Amino acid sequence: MENDSRTGALELALIGLLLFLSCSSCATNWAPAGTSATSPSTAASGAKETGGLESARVNRVEAEASPFSVPYFPPPERIDLCGEPAPLHNQEALERFDREFTIIVYNHAQVYLWLKRMERYFPVIEGRLRALGFPDDLKYVAIAESDLLPNAASPKGAAGPWQFIPSTGSRYGLDQQGSFDQRYDFEKATESAFRYLGDLNKRFNNWTLAIAAYNCGERRVQDAIQLHGVRDYYQLKLPMETERYVMRILAIKAVLRNPSRYGYSLPKGMGYPQLQVDRVNVSLSRPVSVHSMASAAGINYREFKRLNPTFRSDQIPAGTFEIKLPEGSAQNFQTKLDSHASAPAPTATEAETLATEPKDNLSGSQPTPTKEQAKSGTPRTYTVKKGDTLSGIAHKFNVGADKLRQVNHIKGNTIAAGQTLKIP
Repeated sequence: MENDSRTGALELALIGLLLFLSCSSCATNWAPAGTSATSPSTAASGAKETGGLESARVNRVEAEASPFSVPYFPPPERIDLCGEPAPLHNQEALERFDREFTIIVYNHAQVYLWLKRMERYFPVIEGRLRALGFPDDLKYVAIAESDLLPNAASPKGAAGPWQFIPSTGSRYGLDQQGSFDQRYDFEKATESAFRYLGDLNKRFNNWTLAIAAYNCGERRVQDAIQLHGVRDYYQLKLPMETERYVMRILAIKAVLRNPSRYGYSLPKGMGYPQLQVDRVNVSLSRPVSVHSMASAAGINYREFKRLNPTFRSDQIPAGTFEIKLPEGSAQNFQTKLDSHASAPAPTATEAETLATEPKDNLSGSQPTPTKEQAKSGTPRTYTVKKGDTLSGIAHKFNVGADKLRQVNHIKGNTIAAGQTLKIP
């Protein structure tokens, strides 16, 4: 009985030893590709220290799941912006550029979104650049400004694909009347952006400085030129945002002009298609809801707003506007719209409620003088609302902007929300 017990114990010990050696061999065979195999004694020691066979299994799984190496993409040795070479031989300039290049080249999701949107919007931009004889590189400014998103808006009040602030937008012909804002019209904003950039280039005689001024304002660039005594963007000390802005545009160009070099390959047909639309001019004597417009066009609310981002509320104010509709839907639009527009107008209480709703700014509608004002000749007044412009108010009341300035003793175009204006 004692011998049998000893024999059984010996057999168990031999089985255990065989299992141990087998596991050590497995650990050796499971070494990741490209690494040297671990010796049985080392594997056994590691397994013993970290908990035996279970730990060895975990180590093998981790080795299989180890992350692949990230490829390194060096920045291009040479690059120019609108024909002006960037001084990448200068270490400081190179590092500034490399920072933006590295951030962009490894931002895979963003680059693919740019590539998709480029197919929709770049034909519009490139066509205008060719017509004007401007450098093709200016198209990358729109990406730096808004990622090619027509509805882009910043907390500082800049809006649209070219991020115009209200005053500059008005100066370059982008109408902003209450809830109507042409800064969001891709084609009109593009036209205004190139007029502005063209004026900046005439002032500085340099496209790189013009692009910098587009970001931080011509006054800051001019002040920096006078302070530093140079007219070279790369030697000027400008706000950090502007110093990164031009380098970011260079980096965007570097990646997008040759995306396959950096591993990007957008399959054919995966880009966003260009919008095919009919354009209709409509004249409204009173506000009409976006829902009515969409119904007349045979589309839903969301599609109408996507095609017409210039209308920022649920109401289209009184006035004459260009409406974009899906291609082929313009034929019976006016007839259908007339039937929708013949519905009863909102009551005074309803209109007042709508006018105070933040999302339904109807300040673009034509105010009517009260009976007392009409009878006595008392001047009309208007309280300026957020987003109003002097030209928009003048248009709303059918008076000249100069006359409006004169009776209210206003110099320039500056007005403030809450200010009461006399309407001549």
